[in-house]
Amino acid sequence: MDLKQRIVRFHPWVRAAGLLDRLWRTSPPLTAVGALMTVVAGFSLLGMLVDPRMITGAPAWLKPFKFAVSTAIYSLTLAWIFTWLPDWPRVRRIVGWTTAIVFVLEVAIIDAQAWRGTTSHFNVSTALNMVLFLVMGAAILIQTFVSVAVAVALWRNRFSDRTLGWALRLGMTLTIAGALTGPLMTRPTAAQLTHARAGGQMTTAGAHSVSGVDGGPGVPVTGWSREHGDLRVPHFIGLHSIQVLALIGAGLRRWRRPEAVRVRALLAAAASYAALFLLLLWQALRGQSVVAPDATALASMAIWAVVTVLVLGWIGRGSHASSAGALKEAS
Repeated sequence: MDLKQRIVRFHPWVRAAGLLDRLWRTSPPLTAVGALMTVVAGFSLLGMLVDPRMITGAPAWLKPFKFAVSTAIYSLTLAWIFTWLPDWPRVRRIVGWTTAIVFVLEVAIIDAQAWRGTTSHFNVSTALNMVLFLVMGAAILIQTFVSVAVAVALWRNRFSDRTLGWALRLGMTLTIAGALTGPLMTRPTAAQLTHARAGGQMTTAGAHSVSGVDGGPGVPVTGWSREHGDLRVPHFIGLHSIQVLALIGAGLRRWRRPEAVRVRALLAAAASYAALFLLLLWQALRGQSVVAPDATALASMAIWAVVTVLVLGWIGRGSHASSAGALKEAS
Protein backbone atom coordinates (compact mmCIF):
# COMPACT_ATOMS: atom_id res chain seq x y z
CA MET A 1 0.00 0.00 0.00
CA ASP A 2 1.56 3.32 -1.10
CA LEU A 3 1.54 6.56 0.93
CA LYS A 4 -1.46 8.06 -0.88
CA GLN A 5 -3.57 4.97 -0.22
CA ARG A 6 -2.56 5.01 3.46
CA ILE A 7 -3.61 8.67 3.79
CA VAL A 8 -6.96 8.03 2.13
CA ARG A 9 -7.59 5.00 4.33
CA PHE A 10 -6.58 6.40 7.70
CA HIS A 11 -6.96 10.18 7.64
CA PRO A 12 -10.09 10.91 9.73
CA TRP A 13 -11.22 13.85 7.62
CA VAL A 14 -10.94 11.84 4.42
CA ARG A 15 -12.86 8.96 5.98
CA ALA A 16 -15.54 11.34 7.35
CA ALA A 17 -15.94 12.93 3.92
CA GLY A 18 -16.27 9.49 2.36
CA LEU A 19 -18.93 8.50 4.90
CA LEU A 20 -20.90 11.72 4.32
CA ASP A 21 -20.76 11.12 0.57
CA ARG A 22 -22.09 7.61 1.12
CA LEU A 23 -24.88 8.89 3.36
CA TRP A 24 -25.80 11.60 0.85
CA ARG A 25 -26.09 9.06 -1.97
CA THR A 26 -28.27 6.87 0.26
CA SER A 27 -30.58 9.57 1.67
CA PRO A 28 -30.03 13.23 0.66
CA PRO A 29 -32.85 14.62 2.87
CA LEU A 30 -31.63 12.93 6.05
CA THR A 31 -28.00 13.87 5.42
CA ALA A 32 -28.97 17.47 4.71
CA VAL A 33 -31.05 17.65 7.88
CA GLY A 34 -28.20 16.14 9.89
CA ALA A 35 -25.85 18.84 8.61
CA LEU A 36 -28.46 21.59 9.10
CA MET A 37 -29.17 20.56 12.69
CA THR A 38 -25.45 20.60 13.46
CA VAL A 39 -25.40 24.25 12.40
CA VAL A 40 -28.60 24.97 14.36
CA ALA A 41 -27.01 23.40 17.45
CA GLY A 42 -24.08 25.78 17.07
CA PHE A 43 -26.38 28.81 16.93
CA SER A 44 -28.36 27.50 19.93
CA LEU A 45 -25.13 27.16 21.88
CA LEU A 46 -24.30 30.75 20.97
CA GLY A 47 -27.80 31.73 22.12
CA MET A 48 -27.13 30.21 25.55
CA LEU A 49 -24.00 32.35 25.83
CA VAL A 50 -25.55 35.68 24.86
CA ASP A 51 -29.21 35.33 25.91
CA PRO A 52 -29.68 35.34 29.71
CA ARG A 53 -33.39 34.49 29.65
CA MET A 54 -34.66 31.44 31.54
CA ILE A 55 -37.70 29.32 30.65
CA THR A 56 -39.06 26.99 33.37
CA GLY A 57 -35.78 27.24 35.23
CA ALA A 58 -33.49 26.43 32.29
CA PRO A 59 -31.62 28.60 29.75
CA ALA A 60 -33.98 29.59 26.95
CA TRP A 61 -31.81 28.03 24.24
CA LEU A 62 -30.98 24.78 26.05
CA LYS A 63 -33.96 22.85 24.68
CA PRO A 64 -33.33 24.02 21.07
CA PHE A 65 -29.70 22.92 21.50
CA LYS A 66 -30.63 19.48 22.82
CA PHE A 67 -33.23 18.86 20.13
CA ALA A 68 -30.88 20.00 17.36
CA VAL A 69 -28.16 17.63 18.56
CA SER A 70 -30.59 14.75 19.01
CA THR A 71 -32.20 15.17 15.59
CA ALA A 72 -28.80 15.51 13.91
CA ILE A 73 -27.63 12.24 15.47
CA TYR A 74 -30.86 10.41 14.63
CA SER A 75 -30.97 11.70 11.04
CA LEU A 76 -27.41 10.62 10.28
CA THR A 77 -27.93 7.29 12.07
CA LEU A 78 -31.05 6.58 10.02
CA ALA A 79 -29.22 7.48 6.80
CA TRP A 80 -26.47 5.02 7.81
CA ILE A 81 -29.07 2.31 8.52
CA PHE A 82 -30.43 2.88 5.02
CA THR A 83 -27.02 1.87 3.59
CA TRP A 84 -27.83 -1.64 4.84
CA LEU A 85 -31.20 -1.64 3.07
CA PRO A 86 -30.30 -1.36 -0.62
CA ASP A 87 -33.30 -3.43 -1.66
CA TRP A 88 -35.82 -1.11 0.02
CA PRO A 89 -35.70 2.13 -2.03
CA ARG A 90 -39.34 3.05 -1.43
CA VAL A 91 -39.00 2.72 2.35
CA ARG A 92 -35.83 4.81 2.27
CA ARG A 93 -37.49 7.52 0.20
CA ILE A 94 -40.76 7.78 2.17
CA VAL A 95 -39.24 7.47 5.65
CA GLY A 96 -36.30 9.69 4.77
CA TRP A 97 -38.38 12.58 3.47
CA THR A 98 -41.03 12.24 6.20
CA THR A 99 -38.41 12.22 8.97
CA ALA A 100 -36.54 15.16 7.45
CA ILE A 101 -39.67 17.32 7.11
CA VAL A 102 -40.90 16.47 10.63
CA PHE A 103 -37.53 17.23 12.22
CA VAL A 104 -37.20 20.60 10.49
CA LEU A 105 -40.76 21.51 11.52
CA GLU A 106 -40.22 20.31 15.10
CA VAL A 107 -36.97 22.21 15.67
CA ALA A 108 -38.32 25.31 13.92
CA ILE A 109 -41.28 25.45 16.35
CA ILE A 110 -39.04 24.83 19.36
CA ASP A 111 -36.67 27.60 18.27
CA ALA A 112 -39.53 29.99 17.52
CA GLN A 113 -41.03 29.45 20.97
CA ALA A 114 -37.64 29.95 22.60
CA TRP A 115 -37.28 33.19 20.63
CA ARG A 116 -40.69 34.27 21.94
CA GLY A 117 -39.58 33.42 25.47
CA THR A 118 -42.12 30.68 26.12
CA THR A 119 -42.32 26.90 26.25
CA SER A 120 -42.95 24.74 23.21
CA HIS A 121 -44.16 21.52 24.84
CA PHE A 122 -47.42 21.25 26.83
CA ASN A 123 -48.14 24.94 26.22
CA VAL A 124 -51.88 25.56 25.71
CA SER A 125 -51.98 29.04 27.21
CA THR A 126 -53.11 30.66 23.92
CA ALA A 127 -54.67 29.45 20.70
CA LEU A 128 -51.33 29.89 18.87
CA ASN A 129 -49.35 28.00 21.49
CA MET A 130 -51.93 25.20 21.51
CA VAL A 131 -51.85 24.85 17.72
CA LEU A 132 -48.04 24.75 17.67
CA PHE A 133 -47.98 22.09 20.39
CA LEU A 134 -50.61 19.97 18.61
CA VAL A 135 -48.74 20.27 15.30
CA MET A 136 -45.54 19.10 16.97
CA GLY A 137 -47.28 16.16 18.60
CA ALA A 138 -49.05 15.05 15.42
CA ALA A 139 -45.88 15.40 13.32
CA ILE A 140 -43.66 13.37 15.63
CA LEU A 141 -46.36 10.69 15.94
CA ILE A 142 -46.44 10.39 12.14
CA GLN A 143 -42.64 10.09 12.07
CA THR A 144 -42.74 7.36 14.72
CA PHE A 145 -45.33 5.35 12.80
CA VAL A 146 -43.47 5.57 9.46
CA SER A 147 -40.28 4.42 11.20
CA VAL A 148 -42.08 1.12 11.82
CA ALA A 149 -41.52 0.47 8.11
CA VAL A 150 -37.76 0.64 8.72
CA ALA A 151 -38.05 -1.89 11.55
CA VAL A 152 -40.07 -4.21 9.29
CA ALA A 153 -37.47 -3.88 6.53
CA LEU A 154 -34.66 -4.65 8.98
CA TRP A 155 -36.46 -7.73 10.30
CA ARG A 156 -37.06 -9.00 6.76
CA ASN A 157 -33.63 -8.07 5.41
CA ARG A 158 -30.88 -10.68 5.24
CA PHE A 159 -27.54 -9.60 6.71
CA SER A 160 -24.21 -11.20 5.92
CA ASP A 161 -23.13 -10.08 9.40
CA ARG A 162 -25.75 -11.60 11.69
CA THR A 163 -24.48 -9.73 14.76
CA LEU A 164 -24.94 -6.33 13.16
CA GLY A 165 -28.26 -7.44 11.71
CA TRP A 166 -29.63 -8.29 15.15
CA ALA A 167 -28.22 -5.04 16.54
CA LEU A 168 -30.09 -2.97 13.95
CA ARG A 169 -33.34 -4.94 14.23
CA LEU A 170 -33.51 -4.85 18.01
CA GLY A 171 -32.11 -1.31 18.23
CA MET A 172 -34.75 0.10 15.88
CA THR A 173 -37.53 -1.79 17.67
CA LEU A 174 -36.46 -0.43 21.06
CA THR A 175 -36.10 3.06 19.61
CA ILE A 176 -39.72 2.96 18.47
CA ALA A 177 -40.74 1.73 21.94
CA GLY A 178 -38.83 4.65 23.45
CA ALA A 179 -40.56 7.10 21.13
CA LEU A 180 -43.96 5.75 22.18
CA THR A 181 -43.30 6.83 25.78
CA GLY A 182 -43.66 10.42 24.56
CA PRO A 183 -47.48 10.41 24.66
CA LEU A 184 -47.28 9.54 28.38
CA MET A 185 -46.02 13.08 28.95
CA THR A 186 -48.90 14.75 27.13
CA ARG A 187 -51.61 13.58 29.52
CA PRO A 188 -52.83 16.40 31.78
CA THR A 189 -51.70 15.86 35.36
CA ALA A 190 -54.09 15.46 38.26
CA ALA A 191 -53.28 18.98 39.45
CA GLN A 192 -53.97 20.45 35.99
CA LEU A 193 -57.30 18.64 35.72
CA THR A 194 -58.32 19.72 39.21
CA HIS A 195 -57.49 23.33 38.39
CA ALA A 196 -59.51 23.15 35.15
CA ARG A 197 -62.52 21.55 36.86
CA ALA A 198 -62.46 24.32 39.43
CA GLY A 199 -62.97 26.82 36.62
CA GLY A 200 -59.38 27.85 36.08
CA GLN A 201 -57.78 28.21 32.67
CA MET A 202 -55.55 25.28 31.71
CA THR A 203 -52.35 26.87 30.44
CA THR A 204 -50.29 23.66 30.55
CA ALA A 205 -51.41 20.17 29.51
CA GLY A 206 -48.95 17.45 30.40
CA ALA A 207 -45.54 17.37 32.05
CA HIS A 208 -42.17 15.67 32.04
CA SER A 209 -42.30 15.17 35.79
CA VAL A 210 -44.32 12.61 37.72
CA SER A 211 -45.53 13.49 41.24
CA GLY A 212 -44.20 17.00 40.82
CA VAL A 213 -44.12 20.04 38.55
CA ASP A 214 -41.67 20.85 35.77
CA GLY A 215 -39.04 23.48 36.33
CA GLY A 216 -37.46 22.41 39.62
CA PRO A 217 -33.81 21.45 40.23
CA GLY A 218 -32.50 19.33 37.39
CA VAL A 219 -29.51 17.29 36.30
CA PRO A 220 -27.00 19.49 34.42
CA VAL A 221 -27.47 19.61 30.61
CA THR A 222 -30.35 17.10 30.46
CA GLY A 223 -32.51 18.94 33.01
CA TRP A 224 -33.94 15.67 34.36
CA SER A 225 -35.66 16.30 37.68
CA ARG A 226 -33.60 15.69 40.81
CA GLU A 227 -36.73 15.63 42.99
CA HIS A 228 -39.43 13.73 41.08
CA GLY A 229 -39.90 11.04 38.49
CA ASP A 230 -39.05 12.25 34.98
CA LEU A 231 -40.34 10.49 31.87
CA ARG A 232 -37.59 12.07 29.79
CA VAL A 233 -35.14 9.57 31.28
CA PRO A 234 -36.65 6.36 29.78
CA HIS A 235 -37.66 8.36 26.70
CA PHE A 236 -34.01 9.30 26.12
CA ILE A 237 -32.69 5.79 26.85
CA GLY A 238 -35.26 4.23 24.54
CA LEU A 239 -34.77 6.70 21.68
CA HIS A 240 -31.02 6.11 21.56
CA SER A 241 -31.25 2.31 21.59
CA ILE A 242 -30.36 2.18 17.92
CA GLN A 243 -27.08 4.05 18.41
CA VAL A 244 -26.10 2.04 21.50
CA LEU A 245 -26.83 -1.38 20.02
CA ALA A 246 -25.30 -0.45 16.66
CA LEU A 247 -22.07 0.54 18.45
CA ILE A 248 -22.12 -2.70 20.45
CA GLY A 249 -22.71 -4.66 17.25
CA ALA A 250 -19.86 -2.87 15.50
CA GLY A 251 -17.59 -3.52 18.48
CA LEU A 252 -18.46 -7.21 18.56
CA ARG A 253 -17.37 -7.49 14.92
CA ARG A 254 -13.80 -7.02 16.22
CA TRP A 255 -14.19 -9.76 18.85
CA ARG A 256 -12.40 -12.82 17.54
CA ARG A 257 -15.00 -15.35 18.50
CA PRO A 258 -17.37 -17.54 16.43
CA GLU A 259 -20.33 -15.68 14.96
CA ALA A 260 -22.79 -17.63 17.11
CA VAL A 261 -21.01 -16.38 20.25
CA ARG A 262 -21.07 -12.78 19.04
CA VAL A 263 -24.79 -13.06 18.30
CA ARG A 264 -25.44 -14.43 21.80
CA ALA A 265 -23.47 -11.55 23.31
CA LEU A 266 -25.45 -9.03 21.26
CA LEU A 267 -28.79 -10.59 22.22
CA ALA A 268 -27.76 -10.51 25.89
CA ALA A 269 -26.73 -6.85 25.61
CA ALA A 270 -30.02 -5.98 23.90
CA ALA A 271 -32.03 -7.80 26.59
CA SER A 272 -30.08 -5.95 29.28
CA TYR A 273 -30.66 -2.59 27.59
CA ALA A 274 -34.37 -3.31 27.21
CA ALA A 275 -34.56 -4.24 30.90
CA LEU A 276 -32.80 -0.97 31.81
CA PHE A 277 -35.32 0.98 29.73
CA LEU A 278 -38.25 -0.74 31.47
CA LEU A 279 -36.69 -0.23 34.92
CA LEU A 280 -36.23 3.49 34.30
CA LEU A 281 -39.78 3.80 32.96
CA TRP A 282 -41.11 2.00 36.06
CA GLN A 283 -39.01 4.22 38.31
CA ALA A 284 -40.23 7.41 36.62
CA LEU A 285 -43.89 6.36 36.79
CA ARG A 286 -43.44 5.74 40.52
CA GLY A 287 -42.32 9.36 40.91
CA GLN A 288 -38.72 8.43 41.72
CA SER A 289 -35.94 10.72 40.51
CA VAL A 290 -33.19 8.97 38.56
CA VAL A 291 -30.63 10.48 40.96
CA ALA A 292 -32.64 9.82 44.14
CA PRO A 293 -33.96 6.25 43.90
CA ASP A 294 -35.52 4.52 46.88
CA ALA A 295 -34.41 1.14 48.26
CA THR A 296 -36.69 -0.77 45.89
CA ALA A 297 -35.31 0.98 42.83
CA LEU A 298 -31.72 0.53 44.03
CA ALA A 299 -32.26 -3.18 44.64
CA SER A 300 -33.81 -3.57 41.17
CA MET A 301 -30.88 -1.81 39.52
CA ALA A 302 -28.42 -3.92 41.48
CA ILE A 303 -30.14 -7.13 40.36
CA TRP A 304 -30.14 -5.88 36.76
CA ALA A 305 -26.41 -5.07 36.90
CA VAL A 306 -25.45 -8.39 38.52
CA VAL A 307 -27.51 -10.47 36.08
CA THR A 308 -26.05 -8.54 33.12
CA VAL A 309 -22.47 -9.10 34.29
CA LEU A 310 -23.08 -12.79 35.04
CA VAL A 311 -24.72 -13.49 31.67
CA LEU A 312 -22.08 -11.65 29.65
CA GLY A 313 -19.35 -13.25 31.72
CA TRP A 314 -20.85 -16.70 31.12
CA ILE A 315 -20.97 -16.05 27.37
CA GLY A 316 -17.40 -14.79 27.31
CA ARG A 317 -16.09 -17.64 29.48
CA GLY A 318 -17.94 -20.25 27.46
CA SER A 319 -16.59 -18.89 24.17
CA HIS A 320 -13.06 -18.82 25.60
CA ALA A 321 -13.33 -22.42 26.76
CA SER A 322 -14.70 -23.50 23.36
CA SER A 323 -11.85 -21.74 21.56
CA ALA A 324 -9.27 -23.31 23.87
CA GLY A 325 -10.78 -26.76 23.31
CA ALA A 326 -10.75 -26.28 19.54
CA LEU A 327 -7.09 -25.24 19.61
CA LYS A 328 -6.20 -28.24 21.77
CA GLU A 329 -7.91 -30.63 19.38
CA ALA A 330 -6.21 -29.00 16.39
CA SER A 331 -2.81 -29.46 18.00
